[in-house]
Amino acid sequence: MTELLANLALGFGVALSWQNLLYCLIGTLLGTLIGVLPGIGPVTTIAMLLPITFKLEPLSALIMLAGIYYGSQYGGSTTAILVNLPGEASSIVTTLDGHQMAKQGRAGDALAVAALGSFFAGCVGTLLIAAAGPPLAGLAQKFGPAEYFSLMVLGLVAAVVMASGSVLKSFAMIFFGLLLGLVGTDVDTGAMRYTFGIGELSDGVSFVGLAMGLFGIAEILRNLDGAETDRSVLNSKVSGLLPKMSVLRDSVPSVLRGTGLGSVLGLLPGGGAVLASFAAYTLEKKIARDPSRFGQGAIEGVAGPESANNAAAQTSFIPMLTLGIPSNAVMALMVGAMIIQGIEPGPEVMTKRPDLFWGMVASMWVGNLMLVIINLPLIGMWVSLLRVPYRLMFPAIMLFCCIGVYTLNNSSFEVFMAAGFGLMGYMLLKFGFEPTPLLLGFILGPLMEENLRRAMRYSQGDPSVFIERPLSATLLGLSAVFMVVAVLPAVRKKRDDVFTE
Repeated sequence: MTELLANLALGFGVALSWQNLLYCLIGTLLGTLIGVLPGIGPVTTIAMLLPITFKLEPLSALIMLAGIYYGSQYGGSTTAILVNLPGEASSIVTTLDGHQMAKQGRAGDALAVAALGSFFAGCVGTLLIAAAGPPLAGLAQKFGPAEYFSLMVLGLVAAVVMASGSVLKSFAMIFFGLLLGLVGTDVDTGAMRYTFGIGELSDGVSFVGLAMGLFGIAEILRNLDGAETDRSVLNSKVSGLLPKMSVLRDSVPSVLRGTGLGSVLGLLPGGGAVLASFAAYTLEKKIARDPSRFGQGAIEGVAGPESANNAAAQTSFIPMLTLGIPSNAVMALMVGAMIIQGIEPGPEVMTKRPDLFWGMVASMWVGNLMLVIINLPLIGMWVSLLRVPYRLMFPAIMLFCCIGVYTLNNSSFEVFMAAGFGLMGYMLLKFGFEPTPLLLGFILGPLMEENLRRAMRYSQGDPSVFIERPLSATLLGLSAVFMVVAVLPAVRKKRDDVFTE
């Protein structure tokens, strides 16, 4: 306990510097903004802002990117409640009861409970990062190359099992991502791989171009496909942002259950905030005395999912910070940002850069407090922004995407690459392929290759090293079990039913 308090004191000492406070405020404001504005999302925003972070100190950059992620979980509820359009994927469930409350004149209660529940869940999730981080990092330091390779295999397989959509399509996306990660110069031999004589690919596929295309440009194209939504609720004034005691009393059990469930699901690869919010809503509906209230304006249908998605957003940092394994697309971008900043993700971050690890943990508490202050008093400003039609916003978003990609290396080739990946991402979405496994494969591919080669060198070319080492064998065994379970017809049908519900 004494060591934990000393580490937190170090973290707050770093996080409370004026520079880091400023970047935390910028991140949480941007996160709320993009959560409020439908059709952008944290992945798109973080991808757009990656070039800006190259000029920042590593801790300031990561604090800002983290603020965007957990801030978007707060902001997404505003759009879901007021316009029946989730600003962020994890807020989809909030539309079911939140918008019904708004139509009944109870938008203030829904918004307040969503913000306060999110604040509580975010604080609990951050506390879990502080408590679980050191033991996990200590365990991970005992990993060798074989264990790291097997852990990454397990992470990718679990991401497929936990993701929605076709298992076969998800596996195809992972293998495609792994192949893209191999493009460029072989670090051991210096040979060019899959460059097809294009000199600009000698350093590999641009991470920013890939992310910007798949999650920025593709998302813009998909949103332009959709119809404008009914925004009549925005014409009435939002009031009652201080909820009654009866509303708080009904919400507290749901907030506690959502926080616990989200904290666990945030640790799972491919789980995260989206799965947590759906699972929390299903749980609340199943244990309710009168399930028919759900979908008609039940406050539990807002409190549970909103707490769950924020708790999951916080705890998803645990595998990324301690093991270097991203559990979702946002964490993959965070890993990419760390690599670009010259920081190797994994357990050594805590020992070599304790100021960075504990500074990030402390900044999350500060950021969650900022978000409560930002969300409730500024609700009028967010409502005004929601009145702007998307067709007027997308040109500016597209411009920022192109500027961000070009300024990375002053290369027009990378702009065309981002555009190509944008068209590819749009087609993938049209045909039911999830782009997130592709990004996870792209990020983990080079790390997997490096650890595979190191393990084979240590064993003098004997592949049985992955089976002979007990921890590596256990991880590979779990991967095999997950793969078998994912393709069993009965399990696959149940999985599809859960995601449909």
